[in-house]
Amino acid sequence: MQVKSYSFHHPLAFWMGCVFITLGVLSHIPMFVHASHMGYRMVGMPMGNTMLVGMALIPMGLIFACYGMMPRLALLRQNNCTAAIHFHVADHSPLNWEHCKLVFALLVAVVVDVMKPATLGFVMPGMVNEYQIDSETVGTLALIALTGTMLGSILWGRMADMLGRRAAILLSALMFIGTSICGAMPSFEWNLVMCFLMGLSAGGLLPITFTLMAEMIPARHRGWLLVALGGVGTAAGYLLASGAAAILEPLFSWRILWMLGLPTGIAVIVLNRYIPESPRFLANAGLRKEARAILAQYNGEVDSEDQITEPEQAVDNSGFLHSIKGIYANITVALLGIGLVWGVVNFGFLLWLPTNLRDMGMSAETTNVLLAQSGLLALPGILAVVWLYHHWSSVKTLVLFVGMTAASLMLYWLFELFGMVSSSTIIVATACLLVSSSGVIAMLIPYAAEIYPVHLRGSGTGIVAASSKFGGIMGAILGIMGIFNSLSFSALLIALPLLFFAVVLLKSGIDTRGRRLEDIQAEFASKGKLL
Repeated sequence: MQVKSYSFHHPLAFWMGCVFITLGVLSHIPMFVHASHMGYRMVGMPMGNTMLVGMALIPMGLIFACYGMMPRLALLRQNNCTAAIHFHVADHSPLNWEHCKLVFALLVAVVVDVMKPATLGFVMPGMVNEYQIDSETVGTLALIALTGTMLGSILWGRMADMLGRRAAILLSALMFIGTSICGAMPSFEWNLVMCFLMGLSAGGLLPITFTLMAEMIPARHRGWLLVALGGVGTAAGYLLASGAAAILEPLFSWRILWMLGLPTGIAVIVLNRYIPESPRFLANAGLRKEARAILAQYNGEVDSEDQITEPEQAVDNSGFLHSIKGIYANITVALLGIGLVWGVVNFGFLLWLPTNLRDMGMSAETTNVLLAQSGLLALPGILAVVWLYHHWSSVKTLVLFVGMTAASLMLYWLFELFGMVSSSTIIVATACLLVSSSGVIAMLIPYAAEIYPVHLRGSGTGIVAASSKFGGIMGAILGIMGIFNSLSFSALLIALPLLFFAVVLLKSGIDTRGRRLEDIQAEFASKGKLL
């Protein structure tokens, strides 16, 4: 059964937008094919009329698609059901085939989101060779991409709270398709522009995906599925990016890796029939009839209107900035701080680690083998994260892995302090750091998607996701400043604030394991009354 209510409000406009965007991207293919005899080197080639027309079609298509999905909430509220909806039936229902299809569709969205930043490392060597630029110049590409991803997480998170989770996911995917023309840009400057827009689009998929999944999956399965989605999606995204680079790049150059945005983005659009709007978002917007229809599709029969006896909770639609100054202030500070420091670790400390190890006398081959071995040891860590998050405590598991990340960083400092630096100790410290930091990011965004109320869930999850990207930008800046030239000093410098934010999270966070989202919100509200 497919729910027809609250679908595309102007379906013709939406699908026309999809066609315009696809045609706009395809119009760049002839120039790409024309460069095949030059090894697909397009540097300095003039843009033909076909390409220029295609570039105009893409924003036109986005406008049509946005209009097609724009919810006319005031009109839909007319003659709508006014009875309260309580989600206890959905939260206690077992997983079914509808949930499985939803998880698969959202998994594809996460994989697509992860693939793009993972592709950066594979395209940069080709750019250096084709555009004849140095490594410092091409490094600005990663900085621009991270900036776009950070802003995209905030922008699309806010749009998810205004227009709906499903609309934000699909519009983000369409913008992602349009920016795949980055692979046909004849100059490095155009690549910077398109890479920023690509980051702007891809940055929205991850937080909105977790937001929608948190609101659709039954409470007792929500936590472990959210963490598993992040872990599996991240691993699959990196695997597909590296596989595409190994297979396609030798045949079609680095440019083909950007063009993969077309088929991967289309995959998300094709799966849109399995991506519903969140019934919690609909109920909060006053569209209870549509919310009931989706609940019936995913959970069978729901309470009839005359069976509902629980009093309806007051809906607080105050803005995000107002809320983080109140009952969500401390936990937001903790999550933002952890996200920022994680970004410094991942995009700063770990990025400079191979260079530091070589400066310590290790060969490039030995360094690569050590990091590969450490990475393999880190893989089972995700299974431990999923088990602990589901069976022990969500917030305590997150705090544990944040503390483990800080302790792993301090190992580098202790080993150097006591003269114990060797291949074996570096493997131990790096494996511990990869296990713990991977666990942190696997839980950080899912936990944020569980704690914020429905009207702020997209914005809250988006800004927490953005904090990790901002940490990446800070990591790049600190690297330029030479902070990471000293392995032990930089490790200690990062570990101390991480421990502080772990303590703040432990004091302000609550366990979400197996609990209804409404009960989590009610506990935060009761905490606020005690302040």
